[in-house]
Amino acid sequence: MDPIRLTTFSHGGGCGCKIAPGVLTDILSRAPQGIIPPQLLVGIETSDDAAVYKLNEEQALVATTDFFTPIVDDPYDFGRIAATNAISDVYAMGGTPIMALAIVGMPLDKLPPEVIGKVLQGGADVCRAAGIPIAGGHSIDVLEPIYGLVALGLVHPKRVRRNADAKAGDVLILGKPLGVGLLSAALKKGLLDPNGYAEMVRYTTQLNKVGAELAQMDAVHAVTDVTGFGLAGHLLEICRGSRLGATVRLADLPIIESAQAFAEQGIATGASGRNWAAYGKDVDWPENGSAAQKTLVTDPQTSGGLLVSCSTEAAEQVLKTFRAAGFEQACVVGQLLDLKPGRLAFQA
Repeated sequence: MDPIRLTTFSHGGGCGCKIAPGVLTDILSRAPQGIIPPQLLVGIETSDDAAVYKLNEEQALVATTDFFTPIVDDPYDFGRIAATNAISDVYAMGGTPIMALAIVGMPLDKLPPEVIGKVLQGGADVCRAAGIPIAGGHSIDVLEPIYGLVALGLVHPKRVRRNADAKAGDVLILGKPLGVGLLSAALKKGLLDPNGYAEMVRYTTQLNKVGAELAQMDAVHAVTDVTGFGLAGHLLEICRGSRLGATVRLADLPIIESAQAFAEQGIATGASGRNWAAYGKDVDWPENGSAAQKTLVTDPQTSGGLLVSCSTEAAEQVLKTFRAAGFEQACVVGQLLDLKPGRLAFQA
């Protein structure tokens, strides 16, 4: 029998199957506002990575959920990637995860139990590496494979890192290189070699544990993780939340080498174009910026890197912290400015 290819069951994969930002904004604008208790420190208003609820003076609960359809064919790797991506939202708020619940949707008439079991094993192994249990969950029979987690964590109320707390003059540091979406597109086309696949799995299964450590630094003002809306989309969320503008030098961006080559060949995900259509009006693009560079900054990152806004004086310490945690390609990519609030300018 031919091996089962999980990506053939889904129309999109990983964070590339997120609802486009423009459509999501329209949907959310039609939803009635719910209860907002004073203990809710972070809700949906600043497009942050997770909700935060104050329990007492020393603890706040970080709560998030993330799930998606397969980005790879291997069921074990799919489970690992989905779990790593879900837990990342806790780290992005400065929190430490404490437990998870599994979200499982599988086409039971197409996938045998042993394949589904490998997905769950991958997720369980990542949670073990994060030091947390999968304490429950929910499963349904659906047309496309879906896997993810509800991730719960704890953070000191004064250590929460929101999109709205960046400061003018802050530098922007990115923890992982860009290009995961391009690698997933190449995989679907049968163009990704074993080395490229290994690179893809390496980055998408690297836990962003460093977020909890960075949140202990007073000079780190805002943190988010770069996922389905691409670098440009998630940086714009910081700009809007903090009412600041930003500049990013294209030449300074860390890029996965094989992804750069695919971008120059014109390969891209459908989500990349949808992302630009949603927020391109808020981006100043240089005349000499290439189509490949535009693809890379809008490329949906599954389990992407942390994007940190910190004071200039703290930048070297933040970089040292990233690199000590295994994020060798972390680097300064731009700066936040007290002008053109909600706009992002790329420079060649």
